[in-house]
Amino acid sequence: MTIQALGRALYFQTQGVEHLFSKVASSTLIGIEGLKVWVETDLDGGLPNFYLVGLPAPSVKEARERVRAALRNSGFSFPVMRITVNLAPADLRKDGSAFDLAIAAGILASSGQVPAGSLAGKVLVGELSLDGKVRSVPGTMAMAASLRKMTREKTVLIVPHGNLREASLIDGVTVLGVATVQELVAYLRGEITLPQGKPDMEKLLAEGNRNFSPDFKEVKGQFAAKRALEISAAGGHNILLTGPPGTGKTMLARRIPSILPSLTLEECLEITKIYSVAGLLKEEAPLITQRPFRSPHHTATTAGMLGGGRIPQPGEVTLAHLGVLFLDEFPEYSRDVLEGLRQPLEDGDVTITRQEMSLRFPSRLMLIASKNPCPCGYYGHPKKVCQCTESQIRRYRLKSSGPLMDRIDIHVNVPSMEYSELLEDRETENSATIRKRVEKARGVQRERFQKSNIRCNAEMTGRHLRKFCSLNKEARRILGQAFDSLSLSMRAHDRIIKVARTIADLEQEVSIKAHHLAEAIQYRNLDEQ
Repeated sequence: MTIQALGRALYFQTQGVEHLFSKVASSTLIGIEGLKVWVETDLDGGLPNFYLVGLPAPSVKEARERVRAALRNSGFSFPVMRITVNLAPADLRKDGSAFDLAIAAGILASSGQVPAGSLAGKVLVGELSLDGKVRSVPGTMAMAASLRKMTREKTVLIVPHGNLREASLIDGVTVLGVATVQELVAYLRGEITLPQGKPDMEKLLAEGNRNFSPDFKEVKGQFAAKRALEISAAGGHNILLTGPPGTGKTMLARRIPSILPSLTLEECLEITKIYSVAGLLKEEAPLITQRPFRSPHHTATTAGMLGGGRIPQPGEVTLAHLGVLFLDEFPEYSRDVLEGLRQPLEDGDVTITRQEMSLRFPSRLMLIASKNPCPCGYYGHPKKVCQCTESQIRRYRLKSSGPLMDRIDIHVNVPSMEYSELLEDRETENSATIRKRVEKARGVQRERFQKSNIRCNAEMTGRHLRKFCSLNKEARRILGQAFDSLSLSMRAHDRIIKVARTIADLEQEVSIKAHHLAEAIQYRNLDEQ
């Protein structure tokens, strides 16, 4: 027997340890989906060391020091041996601090400080602080959802106490919350029970449905722009607001959440899952119940907008899924960012490709963009003189390419107002009134598309257009004239029909009439040739 083997045998005899190997399940994130990872721990003789294998990223390798300090500061012994922890599957790169709890449990089980069989059927996720507390990690809801899909047998997911409410939103998985390593050990020894998450979905929905968005009744004038925004909200259409500075473009855009239709429970969970992965959920508000409204600054990078990183993370287009992406001062964004929006606007998702993987993030959103007519903002202004040269105006307009502008369904002008209009006491509609019409139109669309995988008119394909958007002879004549006179593309042609379908839905009309189509066409008159 070698000296190392003898030392190993003596150690385990004195410690009364029978199990040198343990295996516990954990989970990691791949895009917005969870993936089960097995944490295998082996204790062996030889020089004391702590090896972490299985393609760990630097953030995972640092777990060695966190786990060592957490166990010692919690009153448990850390084996003075050769410790090997393998994260399987070994060909998948692991990132993040969510493996800390599982690694600590594996070492405790291998060294006999907790019963080895106590880890069976359990998935452990959590970051450890040096004093043994268990910190929250992003994506526990996505991990719980994936466990429900992948695992047929009964599974217990143990998460940090701060993640308990969000992870327990997924039905079919038993979720327990743990606050410290000492609590986990006591639970595994059968000495205590851990709190189980049981969210009250009705209460969460009721609390979240209180809408505190600014109201449209606060906006003076701009009735054409309000009408266009109502159509946009009713059908989920992209819209561009163009006008000089100070006419209310941003003010109008920021009020559109107040007229958007309410989310279904399924949609709430879909959005919440994304925000869980991004680490943007609050412990006191674990369920997203309002449609997202994202307004990134014009200095946003392509990765920040579309998603990316070495291990891709959701970008702004994904965080705006089922909600609104507002791009103020549209031409000021970099060309790469703007051109990168083409796929999300067309397909409703964005694909991020890396050498090791290709991930798809959902991005069914409404784009609201605003811009000035020229760099100084006063081109075509009735009173102020534009200071820009023709070449400056041309360069400014070319920042947003034709193919991108073609994907924006509604183009509306927001003109400057006279002082007398601001003084008018004319009562304007509030958001609640407009929202009722939008909800009715969306109800028609839900009934129409109940057998399809789409939610609103903007998502219709050619097959849906042929089935639900038939045009009479007069409407076809009007559309044909517009197609020739405005030199429309086929994409613009289809988008006009989609907008006309939404206008008809707002009027509760079964078929698209000529005046619906005429109004839809006028929203393309601002297309820049």
